Amino acid sequence: MILKNKLLEKFREALAAVLPIVTLVLLLSLTVAPIPSGIMLSFFMGTLMLIGGMMFFSVGAEVAMQPMGEQVGARVTKSKNLKLILILGFVLGVLITVSEPDLQVLAQQVQAIPNLVLILSVGIGVGGFLVLALVRIFYRISLRVLLFGFYVLILGLTFLAPENFRAVAYDSGGVTTGPMTVPFIMAFGLGIAAIRSDANAAEDSFGLVALCSVGPILAVLILSMIFQANGADYTPLAVTNVQDSVELRVLFSNGFPEYLKEMLISILPITVFFFVFNYIMLKLNFELLSRIGLGILYTYIGLTVFMTGANYGFMPAGAYLGQMLGQLPYRWIIIPTGMLIGYLVVKAEPAVYVLMRQVEDLTDGAITGRSLQLSMCAGVGISVGLSMLRVMLGMNVLWIIVPGYVLALGMSFFCPKLFMAIAFDSGGVASGPMTAAFLLPMTMGFCTALGGDLAKDAFGVVALVAMTPLLTIQGLGILYRIKSKHHKPVRTEADLFADMPNDAVIEL
Repeated sequence: MILKNKLLEKFREALAAVLPIVTLVLLLSLTVAPIPSGIMLSFFMGTLMLIGGMMFFSVGAEVAMQPMGEQVGARVTKSKNLKLILILGFVLGVLITVSEPDLQVLAQQVQAIPNLVLILSVGIGVGGFLVLALVRIFYRISLRVLLFGFYVLILGLTFLAPENFRAVAYDSGGVTTGPMTVPFIMAFGLGIAAIRSDANAAEDSFGLVALCSVGPILAVLILSMIFQANGADYTPLAVTNVQDSVELRVLFSNGFPEYLKEMLISILPITVFFFVFNYIMLKLNFELLSRIGLGILYTYIGLTVFMTGANYGFMPAGAYLGQMLGQLPYRWIIIPTGMLIGYLVVKAEPAVYVLMRQVEDLTDGAITGRSLQLSMCAGVGISVGLSMLRVMLGMNVLWIIVPGYVLALGMSFFCPKLFMAIAFDSGGVASGPMTAAFLLPMTMGFCTALGGDLAKDAFGVVALVAMTPLLTIQGLGILYRIKSKHHKPVRTEADLFADMPNDAVIEL
């Protein structure tokens, strides 16, 4: 009964998240950007699958991925064996990253580096920085100092890397923190931080996603210099326009087994690891283990359905919509349109809801999930608008990335620590499968219509999506701090008595 209620609750959330995007695309197709009926048919089919996939994934993440991360984190910390904790952290970081479906999609686009080399390099980057994040929690190292130092290093290496790999490097930092990584890593951090009894333990559990987003950027920048690659080739998306409902069925039925296999390969390593770890160390009771097993099944079903709907329904519609808007005489309209779509797409990202719930739980509602989501939506809307402007003007991505990160690092010195950690976590969370499946194809379609260079102009939208929430959420934190300073607490009767001498209180 409880599980049924959860499914119903998540269904409502998914419907509310996806419906605005569908409405906007439908309005555009009926007015300024006509879309063939076959592509629209695929889009509507993909919409249904997205809603169902989000529903199952959200329940699975809540029932399985979060408890798995918390249980493993708490158990290895109780062992008080720092070497074991760091080794397991590294292994988990690599396994969960290799399992991330968005990374595999990005790797297929980069022809200059073999897929396996790129995926393993990024996985090692995440594993290494997850170890660093755990060391930070244990030794209470300032997150601000670590982020400042490593982003200065990244900005320096950026100018040494081949130009066509710069956007890919920053994009990789966004795609590695997706629907598989975020629930597990955040819960793992909670499990580790729970051992500490000080007041800042809960706050320090944030920042794991932020640091794990740094590793892939460094890994790809270094990899591009080692390979001495002069260019990165990208394959434009082939838009399939089905002629009738039978072709629609064939399209999705042929694609579904492919993602059944991919998602099984993705989720299998971390699942095997958990059950082996449970057999050796955790020894959970059968009821809890069965519940986690059911949650893993829900996660698998949800990811498979979600990715099939996104890639066969949303991706072609996004690419074609970008092409149509790029052919208009008033093509500037794609800037406000992109901003609105970016604002709405965040609501459809599964990992965003995981972060929202965790922030509300840890802050006891002091930071509401809605205010966090609105800040992320605003940030992503701005980033998509900037991406479209960049494509139109042929701007170098560094003209936006470098000032953006410099400003974000500067704001971190004026922002409350908790807001700063959440902001850098949210940058990775916002750039999930919906960004890769709709915003990136739309940008590529727009770039193709303008005759631009996909490698230099179109790619980088994921990087900008990951950057702008750093600014908006830290801005929210600075505003929160200013309001707190100007707020005068109300004096109660107890306060009045506290100002009086003891004998006066007794006499009264």
